[in-house]
Amino acid sequence: MQATTFSEAEKSLIVEKIQRYFNQELGQDIGGFDAEFLLDFFAVEIGHFFYNRGLYDAQAILSQKMDDLSDAIYQLEKPTDFSAR
Repeated sequence: MQATTFSEAEKSLIVEKIQRYFNQELGQDIGGFDAEFLLDFFAVEIGHFFYNRGLYDAQAILSQKMDDLSDAIYQLEKPTDFSAR
């Protein structure tokens, strides 16, 4: 799996957020180059954890929707003398 990549616009916005965080929460100024380097580090080393969590969440939602769909189809069944179940 390759590293998470961002468009230049996304990267610029994220770098600004990193700089703002360092300034507001840590009282430190961090340059754009350092913030971008930190972003790249997180994308390569930690990004997969967030990506996988998103996949797990999506899979759980899809599974719930499939269960709902199965229930809806079951409710459409007409009574007969024969049951496939």
